[in-house]
This record gives sequence, structure tokens and C-alpha cells, in this order.
Amino acid sequence: MTAIHINQLTEWCNQYLEIEQFSDYAPNGLQIDAGVENIDLLVTGVTACDALIDEAIARKAQAIMVHHGYFWKGEDPRLIGMKGKRIRKLMQHGISLIAYHLPLDAHAEIGNNAQLAKILDLTDIQPLYPEQKRSIGNIFTADNITPQDFCNKIEEKLQRKPLHISSGKTHFNKIGLCTGAGQDMIEQAKLMGCDAFISGEISERTTHTARELGIDYFACGHHATEICGIKKLGEVIQEKFAINVEFVNIDNPV
Repeated sequence: MTAIHINQLTEWCNQYLEIEQFSDYAPNGLQIDAGVENIDLLVTGVTACDALIDEAIARKAQAIMVHHGYFWKGEDPRLIGMKGKRIRKLMQHGISLIAYHLPLDAHAEIGNNAQLAKILDLTDIQPLYPEQKRSIGNIFTADNITPQDFCNKIEEKLQRKPLHISSGKTHFNKIGLCTGAGQDMIEQAKLMGCDAFISGEISERTTHTARELGIDYFACGHHATEICGIKKLGEVIQEKFAINVEFVNIDNPV
């Protein structure tokens, strides 16, 4: 394996994921530069939590790449408390942090939506919001699958039982999908003629919305639905640049 300069890596990822096309809730790309220029081991994970940082330290990585990084809109900008501890640990151990949020959800090939759909044998990707240049949600085709068979497939592939709000349909052919906290896109899915909608989280209002609109809803876990995108991005990076990339899954039941 070889090494890559951190600027070369982030510049390539920025272009590959087309980050300039998104108005996001946090900065995409290099968030924390710890001063180590060359990377020969990159750790990837869903969220830049303390446990992931500890794994990166133990593995002697020079950088971490995640879906959920830091510096979200509306949060306290001060580097104190939990955030201060995390960033201090990264800097002390020379580990930079790279994060991609909405661009990693929406990418048509390696994004969270596309990869989850592939796992669930859904095909024919279409935008959930056709008027948007980069739709965060998508629509896929299912092969006339029954709700129970679909529940079973989700449980088998994601290793967790989804929460299913049923509308009484007997089969699905058109399924909307947005991983993570995309539950409020269920109304758009109904407008687009979807039989069902998949996301990670569920809100109290989502149950009533699904029942009253007559569309099935599947809450499959925020973390569980967003493992596949960052993992696949790491695989693409390893193949292209011949550096070591190790995905670390920090268990999260939500």
C-alpha cells in the first residue's frame, strides 16, 4: 500500500461527491487538519464519536472519514465539553477529520440511498424531488413484493427488525427512500405515487401521516441505514489510491 497527501484525497472526494451542489447543515470535506500531510491508513465510520476516535488511535490512522462530523448549524461553536474533548484528542494524536453529509446521502452510485436500495434489491433509481438538481431522497422499483416479505428482507440485510406502519396494502411496486432522518419526506413520497417509504428514524407524527395518507412506512434505524455509503466510499478510495482503508462500525441501536 502507498500514502496519499490529505489535500489530494479531500480534493478528489469533494469533486467525486460534488459537494458544491449542496446546501448542507455542516461543512463537507476536511473539517479538522491535524497537521499530518500523508495518509497511509484511513479509518471510516458513520459518526465521529469518541469510540471511533479511540479505534483510529489504536490502529495508528492518520485520518478519519465519516458521514456525521462536527460544526452543525445552530450548535455551540465553542470547543468545550464533549466536542472539545473529541477535537483535542484528534489533534493530540495527529488524526485529521473528513466528513461528507448530504453529498454522501445523494450520490447515485455509492450514496446511502443507492447502496441501501441495492442491498434491498430495489432498482431503477429516480429522484424523489424531480425539480431539484440533487435530490436527497429517491424512488425505486420493487418487484411486487409483499409487506411481510419486505420486512423480512430488511431484517435479514440490516440485522434489525424495522418498525412498520401498515396502510393495508398487499404488495409494493414503487418505494420511496431517504436514509437517516428523512421521515418527513413521506408526504412527497405519497405525492410521487409511492406505495411505501423507507427511512431511518420515525417521529410521533409519522405514524399518523402514514395512516392518513395510506402509505406504508418503514423505520429501519438512522445508523443502520447509513452504514453502507461511507463504507462503500472507503472501498472506492482504497481501490483508486491503494491506501489502507478500514471501516469501523461503532454499534448504535438508533
